[in-house]
Amino acid sequence: MSDSPATSGGQQPPARRRAWTFDPGDPQTVLANARRALFVMAGVLALLWVIQIINWADGYRLTYSYGITARSLGSLPYLLTAPFLHVSWTHIEGNSGPLFIFGFLAAYRGIGKFVSVTAIAIVTSGLAAWLFQPPNSVGVGASGVIFGYLGYILVRGFFDRHGIDVLLAAIMALCFAYQFTVLLPHQDIGWQAHIGGLIGGIAAGWLLRERRPAVAGATARPTAGPAVRPGKTAKAGKAGKSGKDAAVDPANPRAELYKQLDDLGL
Repeated sequence: MSDSPATSGGQQPPARRRAWTFDPGDPQTVLANARRALFVMAGVLALLWVIQIINWADGYRLTYSYGITARSLGSLPYLLTAPFLHVSWTHIEGNSGPLFIFGFLAAYRGIGKFVSVTAIAIVTSGLAAWLFQPPNSVGVGASGVIFGYLGYILVRGFFDRHGIDVLLAAIMALCFAYQFTVLLPHQDIGWQAHIGGLIGGIAAGWLLRERRPAVAGATARPTAGPAVRPGKTAKAGKAGKSGKDAAVDPANPRAELYKQLDDLGL
């Protein structure tokens, strides 16, 4: 028999939604995830700066060869390379700090989800740049992914019902409020990619949310037991080996017949 209570119609009640919590989780697990997130983001920044040095030494030809050219079908594969390229030292310096902070906060809950968020933000920010940037313009830079991480951080706490994450998101939004100004149209700024990345991060927060327990709506199966003849009620007690585990209802007109059949072992 199932341990879950059933309704009168034989169905189990729906599972309750996850309650809000301010518990950060197991300290050792959180610390281990934070350590991995730190190493991952340090590696990402190191890779970006190595690419920037190579790009600078080559006269920034990588930027124009592997950036996103608006509405050019041939540049669609470069959605995957554009976030790793920048147009100047000032460009990469401005992106490095927010990328490390937001990336770390997006990754400390799990590297698997972080990789998924990154992939979604790269695609949505790149597509927004490809579709809506001025014709023949070339878009590069990690800022679209940064806004993807920001969007994910802002909504993750609400979708997962983690109070700590909501508090972190509020602090980050206040500390980096100036970042939201580049969501508005600016000349020589790929604000289209910023909006696309933010939308992708919000979508990732929903898609990667911690799933609620499934609603237990299936009808409970009846427990196997001895069959009872019409007019008989099962005894509340131990079952006999001979099959005489049902009492005859005296009000039944066939009670005497049932009693005789029982005596014969039938």
